Amino acid sequence: MIIQKASMNELGPLTELFDLYRVFYEQKSDLEGAHEFLKARLVNEESIVFLAVEGSNPVGFVQLYPTFSSVSMRRSWVLNDLYVKEQYRGKGAGEQLIHKAIQFAKETGAKGIMLETGKGNHNAQRLYEKIGFEKESNYFYYYSI
Repeated sequence: MIIQKASMNELGPLTELFDLYRVFYEQKSDLEGAHEFLKARLVNEESIVFLAVEGSNPVGFVQLYPTFSSVSMRRSWVLNDLYVKEQYRGKGAGEQLIHKAIQFAKETGAKGIMLETGKGNHNAQRLYEKIGFEKESNYFYYYSI
């Protein structure tokens, strides 16, 4: 399996994976919207996406967004999206994608990587903890508009 940084050249297969990811989280399929969203992130360099490819078949992706800490005066990365096609789960693709994200964070001098996942997503929680992510007890708030 190859993990590569996605560019506009991979926008087509990445769009399909991103749409499947959104459907997994109970959103309606919207290939056109997914395409435009990802295109904007890549063109504006607002996120970093790594793509897992088995042979010539794209099987998963991870998307990172930058954030900054005023206290430490350093960048961190938000691992916002991680998805592996169902038939490839349990075969190491997700773990390889996360390790690539960690390697990238180190290369960019980041303080770390943060993420959140659903309370019931036990498979993802086990994977994150296996890799070394630690569950925090901070309170997170969100204001919906």
